Amino acid sequence: MAYSKEVVDRFEKVLENPKDFAVGKFDPQAPNVATAMVGAPACGDVMKLQLKLNEEGVINGVKFKTYGCGSAIASSSLFVDMLQGKTIEEAKQITNQEIADILSLPAIKMHCSILAEEGIKKAIENWEEKETHRKHNQPEKWEDPNGYGLSLIHI
Repeated sequence: MAYSKEVVDRFEKVLENPKDFAVGKFDPQAPNVATAMVGAPACGDVMKLQLKLNEEGVINGVKFKTYGCGSAIASSSLFVDMLQGKTIEEAKQITNQEIADILSLPAIKMHCSILAEEGIKKAIENWEEKETHRKHNQPEKWEDPNGYGLSLIHI
């Protein structure tokens, strides 16, 4: 089975200059970073995806590390391009079929695009869990029923 030109081009570019193609990691403990780790037991491919989001919930950074075949690495580098600048809701719309179509993946390599979609979905789940936790831990806003607000009088 030969790889498509799209897969070979992406794979070679990632190998030549990994940092330019977002290979790496963010601090997974950072409050604005979502992390996912997914694997395909059938072939042994493993993909780690991290998303960095700004205050408006827009993805402004993506990092990945993928251990697998050329199609898995190409799928990972493609979703970096697809995710950058998207909101979480827009990212949820990315499908494995879109990835497969762009890379001209044959049926035998569809698991690579499925792995990429699973990584995106798991990272979004992680983000939503962090977001829920953040909201839960914020103090409630208190309003003075007498209209004095929160100011204190110093004597």
